Amino acid sequence: MRQPSFDRGPRGPKGQAGFQKASKEQRAVIWRLAKYVLADYKFSILTVLVCIAITSVTTLTSTLFTRTLIDDYIVPLTEVAQPDYTPLLQTLFKLGLILFVGVACSYLYNRLMINVSQGTMLRLRQRIFERMERLPINYFDQHSHGDMMSVYTNDVDSLRQMISTSISQVFNSVITICVTFASMIVLSIPLTLVSIMMAAVMMVTTTWLGKRSRNYFRTQQESLARVNGFIEEMMTGQKVVKVFCHEQQAIDEFERINEQLRASAYEANRIANIVMPVNGNLSNLGYVLIAVVGATFALGQLSIINYQFSITLGTIVAFLTLNKSFTQPITHVSQQINSVLNATVGAERVFNLMDAEPEVDEGKVELKDPKGDVDFTDVDFGYTPQKQVLFDIDINTNPGQKIAFVGGTGAGKTTIINLINRFYEIQRGKILYDGIPITEISKESLRRSMSIVLQETHLFTGTVIDNIRYGKLNATDEECIKAAQLVGADDFIRRLANGYQTVLSGDGGNLSQGERQLIAIARAAVSNPPVLILDEATSSIDTRTETLVQRGMDTLMQGRTTFVIAHRLSTIRNADQIIVLDHGRIIEQGTHEELLEQRGKYYQLYTGNELTA
Repeated sequence: MRQPSFDRGPRGPKGQAGFQKASKEQRAVIWRLAKYVLADYKFSILTVLVCIAITSVTTLTSTLFTRTLIDDYIVPLTEVAQPDYTPLLQTLFKLGLILFVGVACSYLYNRLMINVSQGTMLRLRQRIFERMERLPINYFDQHSHGDMMSVYTNDVDSLRQMISTSISQVFNSVITICVTFASMIVLSIPLTLVSIMMAAVMMVTTTWLGKRSRNYFRTQQESLARVNGFIEEMMTGQKVVKVFCHEQQAIDEFERINEQLRASAYEANRIANIVMPVNGNLSNLGYVLIAVVGATFALGQLSIINYQFSITLGTIVAFLTLNKSFTQPITHVSQQINSVLNATVGAERVFNLMDAEPEVDEGKVELKDPKGDVDFTDVDFGYTPQKQVLFDIDINTNPGQKIAFVGGTGAGKTTIINLINRFYEIQRGKILYDGIPITEISKESLRRSMSIVLQETHLFTGTVIDNIRYGKLNATDEECIKAAQLVGADDFIRRLANGYQTVLSGDGGNLSQGERQLIAIARAAVSNPPVLILDEATSSIDTRTETLVQRGMDTLMQGRTTFVIAHRLSTIRNADQIIVLDHGRIIEQGTHEELLEQRGKYYQLYTGNELTA
């Protein structure tokens, strides 16, 4: 099996430049995330800062009390025959009150950060869902559903973990370092210099290892998205997998991409997880150095520039505790490095989705009483500029006509349908709707004047009647039932366990494909539009059911401009125009009788000389 390869780090100037660029991007993402959090939670963050400051001061107070406890109470009390413990007890009581305030503030800021993180995630998911709903269709053509789902789940959750824990940890660390540093200088400048030296070594180590692991975390998130996408694809296509006995091939492919995820996660965490042990040992080394230097000062055996330093035993004990408070934040930050790096990469993916260009709609015209007159003039189209799929399409219709498209697979039938409702924009020519270029019509107004039954039926979780009502949200129950009766769906719906109130789930998995399609057709019928588009709407219905549905469809199509893509040519014999497509070009056009007389492509399709329609 091919093993994934990973960049092992920078190699010379190019690697350094890459790290500098990554670091710059990382800072930009963190700054943007910070602004996003502060947008709604300025007061909460300010309160958190105040609480953290109070907590740090109370912690520092207890640390400095160690010096007072030893030098002013314990040592003097050991030197008297009958010690008086009352002053010590009073001081301990005051210290207890101070520590209680610190505990209360710590509890408060942790609760606030939970509220901030959950509230931010709520807004973030709302924003990316709103953006997703406004994206053009071609965005979904280019991005797998599993990858987009990974943004909502893994990436957003990594941000939640960072906001709820890492942000408060950083605030706490910065404030603790500042307060502790000031106290250390007051106690002993030489010992402070030793602490600064060890802290600098820890900072350099953390920064260097963090840079090396960041790229691996990016690869880990991308691999995780691929795994999610593959699982989602296998779940939706499970019947196909089993029909063709591809279970083992699916297992082998999953094993390959799962191994890529394992390898990238291993590389990311291998580096990140050694940060804390390394910093922990460096912190212990600094502790020992300060103890040795402090003891030397206390014994009066060390002088600098003929200046004899004198340090009490209480000062040494207090300074050792302060040194832990000074280096501990660096260790805490290193503990969070996995979360921070993972969240940074996750934030990039979230912001990439939020920054995706929404569907452009420059149309201003609102259709009033649309007639359904649709005309194509010299239309060219390609999904990419390099590959054109439609050439010189000319179609003239009158309101109420039935226009049928036939042709081989890939001829361009569905593409033309997608252009009518502006799922895609044409490269050349124009499409007129009631004499108005569709680019000048509001997309919402244009699409509300049409009802579409797609080749791939999709039902939402909910009752049968709610799925029919999806075509017109303000439709009454009577209108929905009438639409179902019109297309021949009423009979089977009433035979369901709860009739129209039967709850569908899993895309209507408890219904047959034909029944699902009938509900989709009823959904189109209830909207009562002037234009009806049927993209092989009866392709999944058996011949007997199709006969029943066709009667309802004929009633539904009366007085409406209807565009039909049909796999059975017998269903379009009464079409006003039949347009034959081949490789994106119209090669024949006319009524059923006219095309048979031409004895061309349509004649071959209809008489069975060609199997694809």
